[in-house]
Amino acid sequence: MVTATIKKILNSDIQSVWETVLCVKRYSRWRSDLSKTQVIHDGRFIEYTKDGFATHFTVTKTEPYRRWEFDLENSRIRGHWTGLFTAQGTRTQIEFTECVTAKNSLMKPFLKPYLKKQQAQFVQDLKRELEAQRR
Repeated sequence: MVTATIKKILNSDIQSVWETVLCVKRYSRWRSDLSKTQVIHDGRFIEYTKDGFATHFTVTKTEPYRRWEFDLENSRIRGHWTGLFTAQGTRTQIEFTECVTAKNSLMKPFLKPYLKKQQAQFVQDLKRELEAQRR
């Protein structure tokens, strides 16, 4: 199992950050890596990359404005994601941790750099979206 964590402070209040991250149906509007998302029901959704590659998600825990967790799986990986949200005045600290297992042992050496890249892209896109919301 490979674990990757990203921790950042965003210049937005916790309500804005929480609502943006949890509004999965709007992901394709601001996430640069996705073509679409499909909400199956409140606890299940699918993300599709620009190439049409699907990843399935099942929400396992929600503590409003504090914690969001889900299991994830596609044809290459299986794992768990935990998002922690902490208010710091008008700013918000996020800490996102992903624990993933490769389904193919040949992928193992590439998994940690891939996760780090995905996390960095998510946070960069999130920052851009939050800035656009403030305008």
